[in-house]
Amino acid sequence: MSKISLTLQTKIIILVWTVVAAALLITNILITQNITSAVEKSMKDNALNIARLAARSPTIVNGLNNRKQQDMIQELANDMRLATGVEFIVVFDMNGIRRSHPNPQNVGQHIAGGDESQALAGKEYVSVAQGTLGHSLRAFSPIFNQEGQQVGAVVVGILLNDVKDAVEKSKATVYFATAIGLLIGVIGAMLLAKNIKRTLFGLEPAAIARLLEERSAMLQSVREGIIAIDNRGNVTLVNQEALRLLAIAGVHGELIGKSAEETIPNTRLTDILKSGTSELDQEQNINGLRILTNRLPVIVNGQTVGVIATFRDKSEVHQLAEELTGVNSYIEALRSQAHEFMNKLHVILGMVRLEYYDELEVFIRHLAQQHQAEVNYIGALIKDHVIAGFMLSKLSRARELGITMTISEDSFLPRTGSPAIVHELVTIIGNLVDNAFDAVAQQERREVKVKFHYQTQETQLTIIVDDTGPGIPPEVKEKLFTKGFSTKDSTRGFGLALVQHSINELGGCITVETAVLSQGACFIVQIPYVSEGEAP
Repeated sequence: MSKISLTLQTKIIILVWTVVAAALLITNILITQNITSAVEKSMKDNALNIARLAARSPTIVNGLNNRKQQDMIQELANDMRLATGVEFIVVFDMNGIRRSHPNPQNVGQHIAGGDESQALAGKEYVSVAQGTLGHSLRAFSPIFNQEGQQVGAVVVGILLNDVKDAVEKSKATVYFATAIGLLIGVIGAMLLAKNIKRTLFGLEPAAIARLLEERSAMLQSVREGIIAIDNRGNVTLVNQEALRLLAIAGVHGELIGKSAEETIPNTRLTDILKSGTSELDQEQNINGLRILTNRLPVIVNGQTVGVIATFRDKSEVHQLAEELTGVNSYIEALRSQAHEFMNKLHVILGMVRLEYYDELEVFIRHLAQQHQAEVNYIGALIKDHVIAGFMLSKLSRARELGITMTISEDSFLPRTGSPAIVHELVTIIGNLVDNAFDAVAQQERREVKVKFHYQTQETQLTIIVDDTGPGIPPEVKEKLFTKGFSTKDSTRGFGLALVQHSINELGGCITVETAVLSQGACFIVQIPYVSEGEAP
């Protein structure tokens, strides 16, 4: 048998209606009991007051004292009965003989019910008994003459059916109010359910739970650390990768619910919370762990309600960048060399077909000597194998583009023992040389010159990249290293920004001048550089 699944709206309506119904029913029971007691007491008090009033009537007192005035008792009792709306007012003497009755035929007969003895003894009370007119509520009051002697008693009666009718009328009002309350509860429950449904974007609890599970799985599966804070600066979310990285930085323990300012060193999450401005690709140092992070405000209805940050270990990013740079450079070198090789193969094939064997031998020897001379030349000037191979690829690329690229013969670059410095040098040299290639592409004189100057005493490396391009206007120099700025197209503008970032990482500086001979651009980079043999 399939299990019935109720929607959230139905559950809310049932719950609210049940609560309202239970509250109203309990209230109805309590109020009904109070009303019943109040109505019965009111009718008893009313009957007793009428009995007292009749007992103190001079006409009734005189009628009991004087037989000649007894007829006046019947008349007065009937008038009072009609005026007050009670069922009967019966006056009887000390022998229990009626002197008045709604039915005149019962006058002169002994009172019925058997509950009159206490009244003849001078007591005032209310009782329930069966009389000639039916089961009734009866209020007794003794009658005394002017000398204080009891001459009889009066009983005022209200039929119990009349009492029940009065109670039922009062209950009907309560029942009606209860029904109205239930109706209002149902309407309120429906409106509340719709409002909650709208707040939850129409999703059912099962769908919300599934989305939360999926979100949690996604947050835990990403390779970046994720931390979120609320509008009070307390951590509301942190994934496993974030905990791993923070543990490396020495931040341990439970973070959820704690202040980000107090638990995470150098955090700017609270600053973003105040400013509402995003910070992208920023560096942060957490107890020696350098990370790259993006911090974005969470805005709902125009209000900043929190901040979320994603971050990653910078060393891992560097490793990926090194791998990417190395692969791209290798591919570029292979492509350029393959192009050159194909051209030379075509020349060799033509000479073979024409049977120019002597000239072919000279040509091949020349090629071998030229390639070896270039490798020996670069190897003598540049001792770092990565940079040397990188510069060979750039020489091949220059020949492919028809650009004359030279490396100054008085250049010298010793080998360093730091892979991080090599990575930054590849970024700096690669972007500067590529920009130089672009600058001379449309010029008649297309030359690019690179120079490495190492000062042993100052342990400083100077890199100079000179081109015969159109130069850089003064108004452009100030914006050259701004991320996204380019004089080419909207997809460029990141190369020199990366150069500036790498130079800052190495603690160096860069200047832009106008080449003396060509009037092109001259970029001069100066960075601290310790060779492998001099490293402490």
